[in-house]
Amino acid sequence: MLRISIPSNGPSKINFSSFMNYLLPVPPKGIDSEGNNNAVLLFDNEEEAKVYADRLKQLPGSQKKVGNEVINAIMRLAR
Repeated sequence: MLRISIPSNGPSKINFSSFMNYLLPVPPKGIDSEGNNNAVLLFDNEEEAKVYADRLKQLPGSQKKVGNEVINAIMRLAR
């Protein structure tokens, strides 16, 4: 299983609840939360993470800003 942590102290202040607040699509294996309120995206493998990132690229408006930060975290870790 691939786990990608999105720090809650990033530019968009994304945390576990941001996915519900911005109506972001949830990764195929879900989202977990760390003690510091970081969102942890769960995937089977890197390919699944890349497909999810491509899906986020299609988001409109305010979702796009938040989605871009998630995409950056995925691309840093899932090469």
